[in-house]
Amino acid sequence: MKARIKFRKYGIMKFIGHLDVMRFFQKVMRRADIPIAFTGGYSPHMIMSFAQPLGVGITSDGEYLDIELKEPIDSKEAVRRMNQVMVEGIEIVSFRQIPDDKKYSGMTIVDAADYKVTLLESFKSSDVMLPVPRDWSEKVDSFMAQPQIVVWKKTKRSEKEVDIKPMIYKMQVSEDNIYLLLATGSEQNLKPNLVMEAFLSYIGENPEEVPLHFHRLEVYAENSDTSSEEAFVSLESLGTDIILGVESYE
Repeated sequence: MKARIKFRKYGIMKFIGHLDVMRFFQKVMRRADIPIAFTGGYSPHMIMSFAQPLGVGITSDGEYLDIELKEPIDSKEAVRRMNQVMVEGIEIVSFRQIPDDKKYSGMTIVDAADYKVTLLESFKSSDVMLPVPRDWSEKVDSFMAQPQIVVWKKTKRSEKEVDIKPMIYKMQVSEDNIYLLLATGSEQNLKPNLVMEAFLSYIGENPEEVPLHFHRLEVYAENSDTSSEEAFVSLESLGTDIILGVESYE
């Protein structure tokens, strides 16, 4: 049986990198007595994988971890146990069963993610936020009306010019934030800071002088339901709660 764990990452934990988060969750599985499965061989390890790990400094309401279970455990009980041993800055939101087929893995199906970008008073703190300038809504419309939005995008091996406009599914301005819905995953992956750097440069601002905070709202897969108008569905919605109903947890 495979399960998908959704969790929030906030506060001081936004400065903890992916490898440390992975090691932390390995300890959580033991402390919470989650019946996670291990690989075979001489060096067994927990079967777990993260869907689109978060960059350092970004908070989130929608992070995902897929695991394999040796035996079923009630979803509500799993959430309770894990939150009991959790540190401040990470909170388990849901624990849901997903299909066993590898093609449903979170690492495989991620297609998009959305973010809330806020302006900060200074680079020293993300607690004091500023309202978005009133004219930014028109400037975003103008920015998105360009036939191309070409930027220099770094990869592990090189740096090249890329047109990121097709990867920006939505960019909207409200009074207190900028909303971004971006291509995310193994095929196309656009980071929100790259979009904001391009936008700030377009309107004549120096990106290095404008403090911003990025908050991921959700991670999405492509919607396979052709009768729906929604292009994407959350990874959480692709699972179902495990309800045992016969055990008493006290």
